[in-house]
Amino acid sequence: MRPGWFLRLAAICGYALLLAPALLVFIISFSAGDFLNFPPPGFSLRWYAALIDNGQLMAALRNSALLAAGVACIALAAGMPAAYAIARLEFPGRGVLAGFLAAPLLLPTLVLGLALLLAMQPMRLAATWPGLMLAHAMVAVPFAVRIMTTAFGGVPKDLEEAAWTLGATRFRAALRVTLPLAAPGAIAAGALCFLVSFDETVISLFLVGPRLSTLPVEMFRYAENRTDPLVAALAMTLIGVALAVVLLVERLVGFTRAVGRN
Repeated sequence: MRPGWFLRLAAICGYALLLAPALLVFIISFSAGDFLNFPPPGFSLRWYAALIDNGQLMAALRNSALLAAGVACIALAAGMPAAYAIARLEFPGRGVLAGFLAAPLLLPTLVLGLALLLAMQPMRLAATWPGLMLAHAMVAVPFAVRIMTTAFGGVPKDLEEAAWTLGATRFRAALRVTLPLAAPGAIAAGALCFLVSFDETVISLFLVGPRLSTLPVEMFRYAENRTDPLVAALAMTLIGVALAVVLLVERLVGFTRAVGRN
């Protein structure tokens, strides 16, 4: 049954509400003026050129990309075994394990960031690559577990049992049969974990230092002191990275297949 006019109108209004702020920022990012105002007095690429010439922001962009890639790998490595156990195995406390892995999402990031700072400072992990990766992985792993649990659950268990009857061990059957079929979910999980880390701000504010900072933190600091359209160009850069990752996942596997709903 096709949706009626009311549902279509509601959908259009919803999309307009979600996209209007991004459209406003997009227009301002091409402003030729010196201040954040709308409508802009003219249009130019001067603020994108200024962004490229800003060494501090470009270094933060590189840091965020490297950090997010490392966090995605850590989250997948830690989340896939847990997701497989939750989706495929029967054992006491399975629900408790799933709840425990989702617990970081229930805590306010402000509280989580402060707790991580207090825990990492004595170990000298604050403002270090390992410390930031572990902190970001803490909030990325629940997303990896959720997506991979769905992906593993979408693989028919009969295929794995058939491999057992042919002499494969449980580990080999999971590695050679289940994991390849759940690969689209792994791609989607890795992409989402990358974006979670790349956009993380609050926890990073507690853990960055003068020699190691991330792009969202530098964007926050820049917006505190200046009101020029460079911050709009920077915001569009963040949106562009997120959009590129989403389109890449859609191009490679498609979202429906990526979450295991074949």
